[in-house]
Amino acid sequence: MIQYEQLRLELLEKKESLDALCEALGIDRLKSEIAKLEEMSAQDGFWDNIEQSQKIVQKTSALKSKVESYEKLCGNYEDALVMIELADAEEDLSLFDECREGVDEVEKELEKQTLGTLLTGEYDSKNAILTFHAGAGGTEAQDWNAMLVRMYTRWGESHNYKVTMADFLDGDEAGLKSATLLVEGENAYGFLKSESGVHRLVRISPFDASGRRHTSFASIEVMPEIDDTIEVEISPEDIKMDVYRASGAGGQKVNKTSSAVRLTHIPTGIVVASQVERSQHQNREVAMRMLKSKLLEIKEREHLERIEDIKGVQKEIAWGSQIRSYVFMPYTMAKDHRTNYETGNINAVMDGDIDGFINAYLKAESLQNI
Repeated sequence: MIQYEQLRLELLEKKESLDALCEALGIDRLKSEIAKLEEMSAQDGFWDNIEQSQKIVQKTSALKSKVESYEKLCGNYEDALVMIELADAEEDLSLFDECREGVDEVEKELEKQTLGTLLTGEYDSKNAILTFHAGAGGTEAQDWNAMLVRMYTRWGESHNYKVTMADFLDGDEAGLKSATLLVEGENAYGFLKSESGVHRLVRISPFDASGRRHTSFASIEVMPEIDDTIEVEISPEDIKMDVYRASGAGGQKVNKTSSAVRLTHIPTGIVVASQVERSQHQNREVAMRMLKSKLLEIKEREHLERIEDIKGVQKEIAWGSQIRSYVFMPYTMAKDHRTNYETGNINAVMDGDIDGFINAYLKAESLQNI
């Protein structure tokens, strides 16, 4: 049947890209490296050096994840092809939508993994810390800030990342004055580093009885989470720790104990906080990881040739400095001013469908580096 033949040809056209991805990932090399690491972990005395052994286990897990993701993609490719051929042989058009969905999933995952090969920065594979700040404008900006937090939360969840709100400060009437999200998973920072900057909203305000159009701004800072594999020296006497009761959000139960932690790095004045964990000790660990990340960023500023790998250029949270605009009225559009990528489906964007913006940025960056 012509419908299935066209679908089959569309899928077969992806075989060359699938093979190219295998070469770009170096699947054979990764398997060889995994075998060597597993051989090391099986040796007597492997766990004598806990720190070193944990690094090896983490590296092995990360490499296995890459290989498994590629092999799953290959399996899905073969399954989609077999299903198309069977449906065609049976001349059963009722299966066409399912076959179409299978091809779309293969294409989507192929593009995602291919883009992942562009993430060659030193910290691209790390978890990401997103810090949100509302711009001037009171409730309007604070509500927009909360909308962005939701957007990135939905994006992370749709990509099977673990998303945790580590800290937040409620708005005066609605929304959030500030918030910090921890996005955990392979290449979280590599994909999200493009989102650092000022985001602009244009809409009819739900807080304005006159129904006037308002422009609001919020900024996002994206940092890689620094784990124990990267050394950042912090003297205990340079840290001031304050504890306080965690806030309640969205009707959640308010913590009755002072488990939230705020750390101040005295030499630099950097302040980080965490209130998401149940215990004071756990919140201190989260806050320390955030502090290490921010201190590393300062250290990287001393090496200007590497600074863009760690953090995007920060601008004033105001008109003319935005990286992206989201327009709800008089028309609907979201447009990135760096790549000119745009979409009219603003509702999908606010529900976390921002892959188009991220992919366009990564492709543009790769072309600049050629």
